[in-house]
Amino acid sequence: MNSGSDYTIDNRSAIILAGGEGVRLRPLTEKITGFQIPKQFCPVVGDTTLLEQTRFRVAHSVFAQKTKVVVAHRHERFYLPALAGMSKRNIVVQPEDKGTAPAILYGAMRTAEDAPNDSVAIFPSDHFVNDDRRFMDHVEAAFDIVEELPDTIVLLGIAADSPDTSYGWVEPGAQLPAKSGAVFRVSNFVEKPVFGKATELMFRGGMWNSFVIVAKLRTLLDLISVTLPELFGAFAMVKDAIGTPFEAGPVGQMYRDLPSVNFSHDVLGRSPERLAVLPVTGVAWTDLGDPGRVAEVWDRYGLRPSWPGLHVGSATGVANSAANKENVFNRQI
Repeated sequence: MNSGSDYTIDNRSAIILAGGEGVRLRPLTEKITGFQIPKQFCPVVGDTTLLEQTRFRVAHSVFAQKTKVVVAHRHERFYLPALAGMSKRNIVVQPEDKGTAPAILYGAMRTAEDAPNDSVAIFPSDHFVNDDRRFMDHVEAAFDIVEELPDTIVLLGIAADSPDTSYGWVEPGAQLPAKSGAVFRVSNFVEKPVFGKATELMFRGGMWNSFVIVAKLRTLLDLISVTLPELFGAFAMVKDAIGTPFEAGPVGQMYRDLPSVNFSHDVLGRSPERLAVLPVTGVAWTDLGDPGRVAEVWDRYGLRPSWPGLHVGSATGVANSAANKENVFNRQI
């Protein structure tokens, strides 16, 4: 971890999202383990789980004691051993998975209990990057940018080399006056466009939204309160219990009545004027959302699986059977 200023050391927090089901990758994870297991708890590429890889990546720039992992209660048998060395205060257990917006809001409110003045970075737990240190250099630049521009929410953007319709897209606008890195206003935000729109965005210089997000914590909470007032209000009703030994009851009751809410569509998509995009260069990235992308990581980086009892050829066959044949990787720049 870079030492840098007092801000660099003390005023960064992170939230790792690890509460999803990973349905599209389920045929592959069942082949690996012999039973149904969410992909974040599975060694899909290499010998460690995707969650372990994400925690290791984040640790380059954020202290472990300032990193929270958001999980779902139904995955207890998976997350308890995976997070055995983590402080219980840093494990945010959702009673149910109700989408990315409640997960981020819950993680942010728990973070605010400990460090209300921090900047926070949000990380999905199903990404592959070929150079953790270089990727986190971009995250550190985003941390510095939100110190300069505290009302801005920075998305890490990936240069698109195909009109992929399964990603969110951001179209960069004017460059912002930040000394910490080349960062641009978001002139257009489109969540999972149709093929024709994705093609148009790609030719206009649009980028994939990596869903790695950096913001001042108070800015993030303010944005959610404006775009999703009912969701924010529901959490506000149980705020006094959050972070206490009595948290589970009120939060569980509140979650039962929540709808499923998508952060990209319902928060980012409603407020592009609050967003900026920081292009990620020199790093190959992919979201391991389907078996085809996993197979491409195996082939491109030699990360072939060596799972006991599973023949490599059969594993590749499972992956390829559901593959999106388009090249989903960002080309090296």
